[in-house]
Amino acid sequence: MLTENLLRNRTADLSEAERALLESAVSHTQTYSAEQVVVRQGTPVEISTLLIKGLMTRHVDAPDGRRHLVALHVPGDFVDLHAYALKRLDHDVAALTDVTVAVFPHASLEKIQESDARLTRRLWFLTLLDAAMHRQWIYRLASLNATQRVAHFLCETNARLFAIGASDGRTFSLPMTQADIGEVCSLTNVHVNRVLRELREAQLCSVRASRVEILDLRGLVAKAMFDPQYLYLNPSLAARSSAQ
Repeated sequence: MLTENLLRNRTADLSEAERALLESAVSHTQTYSAEQVVVRQGTPVEISTLLIKGLMTRHVDAPDGRRHLVALHVPGDFVDLHAYALKRLDHDVAALTDVTVAVFPHASLEKIQESDARLTRRLWFLTLLDAAMHRQWIYRLASLNATQRVAHFLCETNARLFAIGASDGRTFSLPMTQADIGEVCSLTNVHVNRVLRELREAQLCSVRASRVEILDLRGLVAKAMFDPQYLYLNPSLAARSSAQ
């Protein structure tokens, strides 16, 4: 099922009938290669995409040519649902790895909006969840030091992947370079390397060859001052992802 990870283990879930209706709105699936831009900033769009497999990013290009990564998307994320209302994005959407997406024409989403109020609220929930994560990313950059930023990002990614079964709660694949992590945390490549070494030497977590192993989840959560409340996970999963 294309939508199996959508709202999986979240406080708002889909009924079987709602999931079937959403599946019927998919026009087709499409694949993109790693680093391929899927939606270009400012380009008119009439579709939105649900990530099925792989990782995607959103980023903004600064006038000086630097790229600023502003979101990481995992399977089950409706990557650009906000394009349904906006019709043009103020950022690029790109494939971080090879990805597969389900394509939803906006005309199909409009039919859902007209016919099913509860499912429409679930889709609205997704955009609000996206906004909650953006606020947390702003908090991370504004209020946390370098070590806390990286730890917080790793805790968040672990919790999100745990929700869809892509992490066992402590170990997961993260095919991001140190430069990518630096973009997320507003740190240089050298600084990220130093922080990862610090976390490893403190026996909190190890990041090697795109594999993250959390050695002390409770300690990493404390270091990051991470509270998964903003992810709106089921209470039992939220507790397990933060070692409560």
